[in-house]
Amino acid sequence: MKDTQELTKIIIVGGGTAGWMTAAAFINRLPKNFCQITLIESSQIGSVGVGESTIPHIRQFNQNLGIDEKTFIQQTDASFKLGIRFRNWRQIGDDYIHPFGEVGAITNGIEFHHYWARAQQLGLESDFEDFSLLAKASRQGLFSDPAIVNQSQFCNYAYSYHLDATKFAHYLKNYAIERGVSHIDAKVISVEQNDVGDITSIELDNDTQLSADIFIDCSGFSSILLGKTLNSDFEDWSHWLPTNKAIVAQSELVEHSLPLTTATALPAGWQWQIPIKQRMGNGHVYCDSYMSDDEAANLFRQNIKSKLITEPRLLSFKAGVRPQSWKNNCIGIGLSAGFLEPLESTSIYLIQHSIFKFLEYFPNKQNMQAERQQFNDEINKTYQTIRDFIILHYNLNNRDDNGFWVHQRQMELPESLTFKKGLFAESGRVKPGQFGVWPSVCIGQGLTPQYPDARINYLSKQQLEEFLRQEKQKIAQTLKQLPPAHEYLTKIYQEVSCD
Repeated sequence: MKDTQELTKIIIVGGGTAGWMTAAAFINRLPKNFCQITLIESSQIGSVGVGESTIPHIRQFNQNLGIDEKTFIQQTDASFKLGIRFRNWRQIGDDYIHPFGEVGAITNGIEFHHYWARAQQLGLESDFEDFSLLAKASRQGLFSDPAIVNQSQFCNYAYSYHLDATKFAHYLKNYAIERGVSHIDAKVISVEQNDVGDITSIELDNDTQLSADIFIDCSGFSSILLGKTLNSDFEDWSHWLPTNKAIVAQSELVEHSLPLTTATALPAGWQWQIPIKQRMGNGHVYCDSYMSDDEAANLFRQNIKSKLITEPRLLSFKAGVRPQSWKNNCIGIGLSAGFLEPLESTSIYLIQHSIFKFLEYFPNKQNMQAERQQFNDEINKTYQTIRDFIILHYNLNNRDDNGFWVHQRQMELPESLTFKKGLFAESGRVKPGQFGVWPSVCIGQGLTPQYPDARINYLSKQQLEEFLRQEKQKIAQTLKQLPPAHEYLTKIYQEVSCD
C-alpha cells in the first residue's frame, strides 16, 4: 500500500478547455495534502477553441467550484441560452426549438407529450412548441433568473450559456494556479513506460523529465498519451456521423441576439450561430464526400450576414470514441478520448462528465483495475447515448436536395437507436437515461407517437382542449414576468463592472 503521507502526483498534458477544467476541478475537489497537480501545455500549440455553446450541466460545474455566476459571465463574455433552434432539418422551411427542460407539465405522472399527441388524434391541432416556456421565451428574446418567476411550474427552469472558450480556459487557468496547480509551458517530446505499460515519466523540450502516478491526457485530437503512447483503440463512428470537417470564424454582432443557439441544415451538413457578448461564433459542419472545401467555404460566407472579424479556419475530425479512455494509469479527457460533433453542444459536458466520473472512481495508485473498468463502461455509455441522439436529428429528414440527407435517412442505424426511435414512434415512451428532450426533437422533425399513454384515453376532447388551454395560459402569464434577455444581461455586466 502507498504511504499515506506520500503525495499522489498527477500530470495533466494539454491546456485549453479540457485541461484547465480538469485542473480546476481536481484542485477544488482533491485535498492539497493528498495530491500534487501539474499541468503542461505548450504556447506553441493552439487549441480548437470553438466549444462555445453549452448545456445546463455547466452551471453545476461552476457551482461545485464555487464560481460566482455574474463573475463567470463577465470573465467569459457569456450570454444566456435556453435551447437550440433547428432550421431546415426535416425539410427546407421547417423551424423548431429543442428547449432545455420538459415541454408542458407532467400531470398525474404522465409526460405532457402524451396529452398533446392524443389531442392531435382528436383533431385539436397545435404547435408542440407552444407548450414550452423556454421555446417561447427564446423566440421572443426574453430571459431572467428563474427565481423571480411566480409560477411554481417554471421557478427552476434550466438554462445555460454561450461563452468565449478561450476566455473560459484562461479564467479556469487563473483559478487553478491560484489554488496550487503548477503550470509548465513546454512540449512533450517523449514518454517512458514500465514493463506493464504504465506511463512513468515524460520528457519535455526544456530538458526536464517529470514522473507521476496518474497522467491525464488533454492533448486534443493528437492524443499523445492515450492514443499514440498506449495505443488505446479508436472506435470509428463516421459511418453514422459522416460529417468530418468544419469551417469556423467569428463575425460582428449587429443586433440583439436571441438566447439560443441556431443550427441551420445545409445541403451536406449544417451551420451554427452562437451569440456571445459582442460577437457571433459561426461554423459550417459538413461531409467532404458530398461537398468540396471550396463549396463549403463559399456557402459559409454566404450565410454570414455581418462582417467577419477573424479569418475562417478549416478543422478536420472523425466521430468516434476510445472505449478505453482510461488505460493503465492514463485517462483521456476531451478530444483525446473521443469526438462527437457539436450539434447538441455536448463537448464541454463530456469533459465535465469524465472529470467527475474519474474523481468518483479515483484509485489507489496500485489498484486501478475495478475503477478503470467501471469508469470506461460509464463513459462509453454516455458517448453512445449522445451519439444516438445526434444521429436521430439527421435520420428524421425528408430532404432530397443532396445525397447526404438521403444517405442519413436510409442508412442502417445503431441497434440501440433503432429501439429508442421505435419505442417513441409506437408509444411515446422515452428510454430512461436518454440524453436531451427527445419529444421536442422527434415531434419537431415529424415523429409523433401512434399510441399515446392509455391512461389518458378517458379524457374527452373538451377536457383535453381545456387542459391545453390552461397550459398555454400559464406560459403566457409567466412570459409577462420576463424582461428582454439583452437588458437582463447588460444589467449583469454593469453590476460586475461597478463592484
